[in-house]
Amino acid sequence: MKPNDVLYKNPSIPIDIRVNDLLSRMTLKEKIMQINQYTLGTNNIENNKGVEVKQIPAEIGSLIYFPTDPELRNRMQRHAMNDSRLGIPILFGYDCIHGFRTIFPIPLAQACSWNVPLFEKGCRVAAQECRMSGVDWTFSPMIDVSRDPRWGRVAESFGEDPYANATFGSAAVRGYQGRNMSDSLSIAACLKHYVGYGASEAGRDYVYTEISRQSLWDTYLPPFEKCVQAGAATLMSSFNNISGIPSSANHYTLTEVLRKKWGFRGLMVSDWGAVEQLVHQNMARDLKEAGQLALNAGVDMDMMSHAYDTYLETLVDEGKISTSTLDEAVRRTLRVKFQLGLFEHPYTPVSKPENRFLRPQSVAAARQMAAESMVLLKNEHQVLPLKQGLKILVTGPVADATHDLLGCWWGHGEDGDIEKLNESIQKEFGSQAEVRYIKGCDFDGTDERQFKQVEKLSRWADIVITCVGEKGSWSGENNSHADIALPTIQRHLIQCVKASAKQLVLVLANGRPMIITDEVAMADAVIEMWQPGLYGGSAVAGILSGRINPSGRLAMTFPYSQGQIPIYYGRRHSARPHQGFYKDQTSEPLYPFGYGLSYTTFAYGEPHTNSHEVKAGDKFDVIIPVTNTGQRDGLETVFWYVSDPYGKITRPAQELKHFEKKLIKKGETVDFVFHVNVNRDFGYVDSEGKRFVEPGDIMILVGDKKLKFTIK
Repeated sequence: MKPNDVLYKNPSIPIDIRVNDLLSRMTLKEKIMQINQYTLGTNNIENNKGVEVKQIPAEIGSLIYFPTDPELRNRMQRHAMNDSRLGIPILFGYDCIHGFRTIFPIPLAQACSWNVPLFEKGCRVAAQECRMSGVDWTFSPMIDVSRDPRWGRVAESFGEDPYANATFGSAAVRGYQGRNMSDSLSIAACLKHYVGYGASEAGRDYVYTEISRQSLWDTYLPPFEKCVQAGAATLMSSFNNISGIPSSANHYTLTEVLRKKWGFRGLMVSDWGAVEQLVHQNMARDLKEAGQLALNAGVDMDMMSHAYDTYLETLVDEGKISTSTLDEAVRRTLRVKFQLGLFEHPYTPVSKPENRFLRPQSVAAARQMAAESMVLLKNEHQVLPLKQGLKILVTGPVADATHDLLGCWWGHGEDGDIEKLNESIQKEFGSQAEVRYIKGCDFDGTDERQFKQVEKLSRWADIVITCVGEKGSWSGENNSHADIALPTIQRHLIQCVKASAKQLVLVLANGRPMIITDEVAMADAVIEMWQPGLYGGSAVAGILSGRINPSGRLAMTFPYSQGQIPIYYGRRHSARPHQGFYKDQTSEPLYPFGYGLSYTTFAYGEPHTNSHEVKAGDKFDVIIPVTNTGQRDGLETVFWYVSDPYGKITRPAQELKHFEKKLIKKGETVDFVFHVNVNRDFGYVDSEGKRFVEPGDIMILVGDKKLKFTIK
């Protein structure tokens, strides 16, 4: 028989027919192996030279692939193609979170850019570098709505707003998967973590989450629904226990909602060890039962729990898992492989690193994102941008940092490519200023021996740029912190500088909103640079000099104090609007969602539309003119909110429904447009996801303007 006579090997036949043909030829053991994921190799290239691929079953469905060189992948793939009965290619995955080798800012920072096309371009860069290095599948984007900065994984999120997470998540899907996943430079996206992981109780990782059905549908499911509609190929089940039913055994979310209501046909993979963790969550008595619960609930692939490969054959024999359930999980796995074109092109061409990584267009996108994601939080008396001819002191543990600027997921970023702040500032100002540097202190510890020299140099300087924040390893998975203030020694450094300096500029590098109230009060200006990836140094230097006009706006609220947490903009109205506030301090945040300063000013005109009376099903435009009234060109982000004063199910005081970022030249007026869909933007869902549009009044809020509508 010729290869093309076998249906699953014929690329001209529709994928579903190929999948069913292959499935019909598979034994029970072959099916089971297809829905297991192991690991291959390590990040240490030297350790991969001796990896014996034949120790891994040739029938394995997927492998997490660590190296940057496709050579090991190709060796393993040959084992699968040549040494298995049916020659089914392996799906290779990797945690490419904000870049593979060309590292962009952390996702939370990128959300602060509000530049969706640029973000999508960055995901495209990551996809190209992944695919050319042997990776077919990234475990990204993370679209968990995140409202507690104590939770370390806020660094991986797009912040506190459901619409923002949905919008950036959809852009990630488009960037990773391209127009066709079989393209040689596209990879499969994976939406994570499904669902409600960002509601982690007290900001602690892996713990219980109490989520009502209404909150589930209002807050946590919308980003996933929109990204599924965008065509995401895969999802990942989360670690959390949702109101008593762990996510990885939750039939309602995994099957009733995702499969039946939304019609998702792709692959659901567990998070690392999430199936086994059903035992720790007191849902399953042992690993065998954990595998039974997970697969029956809708988890197709087991990542590193070894529940499926160990127990599924027995569970099928015992009738606790039906063959149809198993077949459907295998079918979903195979479908992704066909969509990626792995049966036709199982191997990755070997190319030189310079042809894959840090290409000029990739670097340009990463530089632009670093610049646009930084947020100017304070600028008293327009101390920034700095004037020429100043004596500048640069100090603080971040000033000479490299690896810590990459954040908690650094892919294969190399420290030697990272721009240091102190060197970038010296290069930026050149002969126009005298720049000196002293570290001052480490990120933590008690060594203050350099403080006397810091005091002396601070008196010498016209302005002191103090660069402080978190190490890259202080945020991310399993990095919850009860105290999210700066470490004591860094606070002491700022106090030391303040006592001697004429003017103080703080530059913050961190993976989460921090408690910086006292430090902000001491500073004349504050730049939130986040963890910016490879090219943060020149971006900060450009903002300091004025070469770059800052345009970032916060995607997550900065609390005034620890006791306010969780604090976010999208709250529902209080029963007593003028009471219920803290008695010992303000109830307002230090910096709210959407906040950010510029070196220019913008004036919002009056929003206008054709009609203020609408009905369900209507679509119309609202337009607002925005004028740059300052002396510099600048990028402005316009946020459009909806406020519903009355509802049978009460609504948040404000809900973000649209945003857009545009360059407005000085003196120029530009129109921003909100394409309103009444059902989508004025409606809401009940506790089972049914959408309603209620008659009555509703408001659109934009800038300091309000526009009232009546729904008939």
